Parts: sequence; structure tokens; C-alpha cells
Amino acid sequence: MLQLLPDFMNREILVFLVAGARPNFMKLAPVSRSLSLENINHKIIHTGQHYDYNLSKVFFEDLQIPEPDFFLEVGSGSHAIQTAKIMTSFENLCIEEKPDLVMVFGDVNSTVACALVSSKLGIKVAHIEAGLRSWDREMPEEINRVVTDHLSDIHFTTSELAVKNLLNEGISKEKIHFVGNVMIDTLVWQLDKINGSKILDKLSLEKGNYEVLTLHRPSNVDVESKLIDILDAFNNDNFNTIVFPIHPRTKKSISNFNLDRMIDNDKFIIIDPLGYNDFISLIKNCKSVWTDSGGIQEETSYLGVKCITLRENTERPETVELGTNKLISASKESIIFASNNHTNTKDIEIPLWDGKAASRISDIIKKIY
Repeated sequence: MLQLLPDFMNREILVFLVAGARPNFMKLAPVSRSLSLENINHKIIHTGQHYDYNLSKVFFEDLQIPEPDFFLEVGSGSHAIQTAKIMTSFENLCIEEKPDLVMVFGDVNSTVACALVSSKLGIKVAHIEAGLRSWDREMPEEINRVVTDHLSDIHFTTSELAVKNLLNEGISKEKIHFVGNVMIDTLVWQLDKINGSKILDKLSLEKGNYEVLTLHRPSNVDVESKLIDILDAFNNDNFNTIVFPIHPRTKKSISNFNLDRMIDNDKFIIIDPLGYNDFISLIKNCKSVWTDSGGIQEETSYLGVKCITLRENTERPETVELGTNKLISASKESIIFASNNHTNTKDIEIPLWDGKAASRISDIIKKIY
């Protein structure tokens, strides 16, 4: 048994669950629910990294996550500014509340900032989704992942490949736990509500007769020539109806570059970011998804929906190896070629992507503490 802390039999431990951006909320929901079922005392901290309603509050409502116990309201800023704001606020909170364990999710700025604060204060850190690697240090998320893993005391992984990555980096085997994918826990838990969504009726869409596009990575949307090339590709005759839930960052770039004309036509259905149930319903029923997101690669894999990822690399290579996801460069030529040549996904079962990852996590926390 892994022994991290002195005997806590005489008092209740306190676990912090830290989230700051949309992908975190979907991972936090099943973990919070499972900890509650096991009567493990925990508090939810929302850093405020995503402050837009449709990227934050609506997910708490859709996923029935309790209101955050603490909201740090850090807002926007450069990576350095945002990370510094989170660290300052979170340090004060930790000193006041004295958590025994801080649980962080994924690879956003909130993840690395809170892991660093906790480690320096001598508070144990658990990283959910540990061991993911794209091997691209130009991605800020990759740096966040690596740093967080090397600060963490407990590593919960989604795959055996992630376990291998951690071992290769010198992480002790005793600290690593292959538990599965909590994102899939949320998808399984929400399936009835997803199937009950009316988003297709609202947008006048026919199942299997439209495609979904999501873009938000700086490498794709912050460079004018790159964004023009991508949007020009989707204006090709190969594409009919494209539903484009537009991320605030992408919307700002399109406006700044005066590119509204490229999406103001009958081919695109432009909508604001959706809540969880509506969005998953949208991708569950589409012909294919084109994205530069990380989590969507996992959701489409579980759902058996064709996914084409507009990136040179991915931290989720198992989705490519299993044939549920295809990586292509975000160029007009590559996008058009892929639209002609990408086959349907395989009907596969991914190990431990079964809706029970959070239960395994809470069991391990109980054993440790």
C-alpha cells in the first residue's frame, strides 16, 4: 500500500478538486460524484480560467456539478499572467483551508499552477489524465502536462501508453494507477440526456447529413494566413453543411482579420459554444468531426464517429493507432484530401473506457488515506 501521509484515522481528510476550463469540468463531475458516494470530504475550486458562461457555468448545470466552494475569478491574460494570478489566489486558499490532497485535471494553466503551489506548500498532488504526451514542446499544454506529472505524487492514467510514458520519465511505478478515462464516465452517465437533446431540431439538421468543425488552438487561429487556408478548405464543394460552434478566441481572430465573409454563407451554421449535452448530441449524430481539440478525439472514439484532427501530433495516440482518429496538417490541401479519403471508424473497445474510472480513483484514494 502506498503510504503518503501520517495516519488520518482521527480526522477527516480534505481533498481539493481544481478546475478552470471546459475540459476540466467534464473530468471533475464523475470524480466529485464518486468521492461523495464514498463519503470522502472534498471541495470544488473553480479558478475562473474560462469565464465565458457557455464555457463554464452551463457545464456545471448540464453535468449537475455542485456550485464551486471557491471561485478564484482569475479571468484572461497571457500564459504567464494567468498562471501567476491562479498561483497567488490558490496559495492563499491552501494556506487558509489546509487541504490534504489537491487533485488537478488535464493540461490547462490552472492544472500546472495549482500543482506547483501545492508541491511547494508540501501538499500532495494527484494528476488525473497523467502521462499524456504529444512530444511537441511548442504546445503550451505539453509543458503543463510534463511539469504537472513531475510535481505529482499520484498519477491516474487513461491508457497503458500513458503509464509507459511516465515510467520512461523516471516516475515510480508505485505512484502510477491505470484507471481509465473519466471523460468517458461523464459521457456514459449523460447518455440519456444526450439522446434527449433537441439540438438537431433546433438547427434543422438531419442525422448523418452534416459535419462539425471546432477550432481554438493558437497555431490554427492566431495566424491570419493559416486561418484563411483552413476556412477556405471548408468552403470547398466537398463539404455541404458544417456546424461551427465558434470558440471566443476563434471568433475574435475572424473579426480581427476581417474574415467574416468566409463563414457568412449557406455552407456554415455558426453557433455559440454549446452545453455538454447538446454538443455531444451534435457530434454523436454527425457525419464527421473536424477538430483541433484533445478531448473530442476521445469522445468520438467512444461514440464511433469519424474524427479528423487538424494537428501535426496528438497526446492521445491510442485513438490514431486504434483507427478511430486521423491526424492531418491544417492545410487546405490536406483537409480536402482527407474529405475524399478518410474511411469510417472501426468498432473497437478501448481498455477501461467503461464509465467506471472515477470509481477506481475514489477506491485508490481511500486505500492511500
